[in-house]
Amino acid sequence: MNAKTVLPAVAMTAVSMVLTLAVVVMWLGTAMPWPVALVVGLGIDGGWLATLAYERRLAAQGDRSTGVTIVGWCFGLVATGVLVAHALTAEESTGAWLAVAWLPVAAKALWLVHGLWERTALTPGALGAIRGIQQEARDEAAVARARLRADAATEETRLMAVTQAGARVARVQAKTAQTLSRAWSTLETARDGEGTGRALTSVTTRVTPGVTPTWDLPVWGPTEPVALALDAPALTDEALDALVDQIRHSQTPALSYREMAARFRAAGHSASEVRLRAAWKRVAA
Repeated sequence: MNAKTVLPAVAMTAVSMVLTLAVVVMWLGTAMPWPVALVVGLGIDGGWLATLAYERRLAAQGDRSTGVTIVGWCFGLVATGVLVAHALTAEESTGAWLAVAWLPVAAKALWLVHGLWERTALTPGALGAIRGIQQEARDEAAVARARLRADAATEETRLMAVTQAGARVARVQAKTAQTLSRAWSTLETARDGEGTGRALTSVTTRVTPGVTPTWDLPVWGPTEPVALALDAPALTDEALDALVDQIRHSQTPALSYREMAARFRAAGHSASEVRLRAAWKRVAA
């Protein structure tokens, strides 16, 4: 994996060193003996290579030195400055020389990228563990999404079933109400008819001489609930409160409303649910 970053850095370094040495020999060779120019070029490349080797040694030990890094960048900038100065003083091909003047700085940048790669590199085992964790997280997220979609579909089906059942009940109630309305209208027409009145007069016993008793229409509409215990007299609010309080405190701790109501009914007492609950609230307050 290191070859992906180290090979470009090595290649760029070699090219920049050869280019720097050639430029120094060609440029300074006209003003001084070429062996001296060669020594100058080798000095620049040698200093750069020495600092680079020391940086790589420190990196292999997991350490780094800011001073060595600064010196290495200084050698790279010197090489770049030499190439730029040569390009600006060249009589021809100035643009071509400027185009390659950035190679030393680029080589240093590639070594920087390689160092960052090494500091953040992980072993195959660690990479496998990370992939396993990521896959597990993706699996859990997919299962959670599937569960949410299933719950949503189930809730939608339930609501649809409840809605359809409610619609059926509403249709039945509307149909029943319509039937009752027609029946009530028929009874009212029969009651108010003259022929019906004469027929009822002939078969109904008169309570008062000269007065024909009338018959009432059946009640159609909401009615109050009627207690089933017909033999028990209706209780007043005071008597109902006293009876509820007596049943409630017949056991320690005091009975709950449901237990009190069950014992109240079992004892044969009669009271509507509304009155019984109101008495409970008054007693328990």
